[in-house]
Amino acid sequence: MRGGRALWLAVLLLALPGPGRTQDLPLPEGAERTAEVIRDAATVHLPDGPLSDGAVPRLRLDGAITSRAWRLPGGSAPTLALIEPLRAALEKAGWEVVFDCAAEGCGGFVFRFAVPVLPAPAMFVNLFDYRYTLARRGAGDAAEHAMLFVSRAGERGYVQLTHVAPGRGVQPVPDVPAAEVPDAAEAAPPLGAALRETGHVVLRGLDFASGEAVLGPGPHPDLAALAEFLSAAPEVRVALVGHTDTVGALDPNIALSQARAEAVRDRLVEEHGVAPARIEARGVGYLAPVASNDTAQGRETNRRVEVVLLQ
Repeated sequence: MRGGRALWLAVLLLALPGPGRTQDLPLPEGAERTAEVIRDAATVHLPDGPLSDGAVPRLRLDGAITSRAWRLPGGSAPTLALIEPLRAALEKAGWEVVFDCAAEGCGGFVFRFAVPVLPAPAMFVNLFDYRYTLARRGAGDAAEHAMLFVSRAGERGYVQLTHVAPGRGVQPVPDVPAAEVPDAAEAAPPLGAALRETGHVVLRGLDFASGEAVLGPGPHPDLAALAEFLSAAPEVRVALVGHTDTVGALDPNIALSQARAEAVRDRLVEEHGVAPARIEARGVGYLAPVASNDTAQGRETNRRVEVVLLQ
C-alpha cells in the first residue's frame, strides 16, 4: 500500500477506555510501545488553545489518567499524515475535537512545554514539527478527554495518547515487559547528537540548592558538553528553559525558573566562552511537568533546566 492513509494498518491498537467498550485507534505496522503510565486518581492540565499574550490556556482535568507512547518505524510519514487517521478514528467513535494545532501555530516551544509529554526516550519532540489534538466525549462531570501528541525525530515518528476518564477506574491493559522500554541512561546518545535529533535535552547534574538560583561550583559535565557542541556548530542558537515543581505559587516559580536558566547561561558565557547572543534564557515555572508532583521523586524530576535547539 502506498501514500497517505494507505500507510496505516490496524495491526496495533491504542486501547482507549470508554463507556462500556474499548475504542481502537490504528497505528502503523512496526510501531513499538515505549511507555505506559497509569494513575487511578490524579490531575493533568491539557492545553485547549494556542499561546496568547505569553500564556497557554489549559484545562484542569481530574480523574483516572492513562498515558501511553509509541515509537514508529523509520521512514514514517509526515506528522499530519501520522495524526490524521488517529483523529479520524476518534471522531468516528463520537469524540469532538476541542482544539487542534501544529508547532508554530500552537505556540512553538512555549506551547510544547505546557503539554504533559512523557520524557525521553519514550517520547522525542521536534520543536519545529509536532501536532496536538485535544478531544472530548460526553458533557459535564461525565465528560472524558483524550490528548494526541505526534512528533518526529530524525526518520522516526512518536505518538502519545493521554486519556482522562473522570470518576472511573482505568480498565485493565496488558502489562508491558520491562525489556520493551529502553533504559534512559543506556539509550541516551551524546548531548550534541541528542539535541540535533530531539530538539531538547535536560541538563543533568546542575547543583542548585532548594529554592535557590545560585549554580554550584560543579563540575557540570553537561555544560561542558553543550559548550563543546556550540563551539563545533557556530551557526546554532539555543534556549535554556528552567522548570520547577508545584511547591508555591506560579509567579514565584516562574521567577525562580527564569533565574536558574539565567544562571546556567551566565556560566556558559563566563566559564566556557559561549557568545551571549547565542543563548536565550526562559523560565516556565511548573507549567511543563514531566512527572507527577505527588511524590518527592517526581518533584525532583520536574526541577530541571532544559536546553532547546532554536536553529
